[in-house]
Amino acid sequence: MPVLNLDEARAFVEAQRNTRKKVVFTNGVFDLLHVGHTRYLRQARQLGGALLVGVNSDTSVRRLGKGDDRPVTPEAERAELLASLSFVDAVVVFDDDTPERLIAQLLPDILVKGSDWKDRENPGRALIESRGGTMVFVPLETGYSTTSILDRIKKSRG
Repeated sequence: MPVLNLDEARAFVEAQRNTRKKVVFTNGVFDLLHVGHTRYLRQARQLGGALLVGVNSDTSVRRLGKGDDRPVTPEAERAELLASLSFVDAVVVFDDDTPERLIAQLLPDILVKGSDWKDRENPGRALIESRGGTMVFVPLETGYSTTSILDRIKKSRG
């Protein structure tokens, strides 16, 4: 599935609903795609009929304070990589600091975040739950992160 703009993402969600598929939504930076990401996304996809992934834009990532050297991979490439995964049905890039406005515009049935978000505020959760949807926290694979990969690269360069 190609990377979608907002209007196309709305149409995608509507098409899934018309076939009675539950739409799962998750989001993130996905800067250097690694096995922790793929395992997380595969688990998210298993929760419904279609997985839509929101990807933070480059400017959004910079505002989030990930570091001056982030993102390493430009948004179009991050989105394309995610869209190429067989268990990702659609990808949309968003420019806000949180996905709350995107979630409100798409109205997925299931929101998914990693278990590290369990005790934090989850944008869009109240809206989705008020509509009968659910929030699911997927356990994260320990030892995998873009930051740790970048740290290993920096150490190897001495």
